[in-house]
Amino acid sequence: MAEDLRSKNYFDDRATREMAKHLASPRRTLKENLACACRILAMTGQEAGLAGQISARSERAGAYWTLRFGLGFDEATPDDFIEVDGDLNTLTGSGMPNPATRFHLWVYEARPDVQSIVHTHSPWASALAAARQPLVIAQMDMTPLHDDCAFLAEWPGVPIADDEGVIISRALGSKRAIILAHHGYLTAGTTTQEATYLSVYLERAARMQIRAQAAFGPLTPVDDTLAREAHDYLLKPSIVNSTFDYWCRQAEASSAAPLAGRPRP
Repeated sequence: MAEDLRSKNYFDDRATREMAKHLASPRRTLKENLACACRILAMTGQEAGLAGQISARSERAGAYWTLRFGLGFDEATPDDFIEVDGDLNTLTGSGMPNPATRFHLWVYEARPDVQSIVHTHSPWASALAAARQPLVIAQMDMTPLHDDCAFLAEWPGVPIADDEGVIISRALGSKRAIILAHHGYLTAGTTTQEATYLSVYLERAARMQIRAQAAFGPLTPVDDTLAREAHDYLLKPSIVNSTFDYWCRQAEASSAAPLAGRPRP
């Protein structure tokens, strides 16, 4: 029987082909994806008043879409997103952006591959940030963040000016996520779906790390080669998008507020 064993690459390739065939995502606009992302963040306990932000790069150079200031993640609908320019002037829609989204500009400028950013002060990631602790990849579900989660050890202050954007974007470097000491976290994805997926798993990873350390002490990181393999597998677009779609269905089913646009006071 040992001679009949097939390699992991065989099963990886097969699963990838089958996922491409069977896991089709519904068609959504950019603003619909952003609204779904907000509801997912709310559903997973990541709201912190108005401190959290989400954005997506606009087709217009130097501009991005973001939730208008004054609304929580749980309230977001596609109609609540505004397009703003590099000086945070509203170009499309009505309302103002969260002033703290200014640092998003610097990430987009430094990283042409980044199309969407999530930043929250979620409870467990913020606990790591408060303790100035980087993420330790010690379990399979953490591996999408293996060698992909930076750490900023010093808090530069409320990120409403350009200095904070420079500091955060440099600390992020080429990675998809960063824990910001004394602050929260940021994820930067090639799509809104990816940025959201990383956000949910970063918060789970932080919770797992804190609980495991409290019970058992220092954690043993996953083997680097195996963690890199799992990182690439779990970040396949078909897995990311199908997970996002599932969470969207969950959020819609559990929310009293519809995702469709509605009048605002």
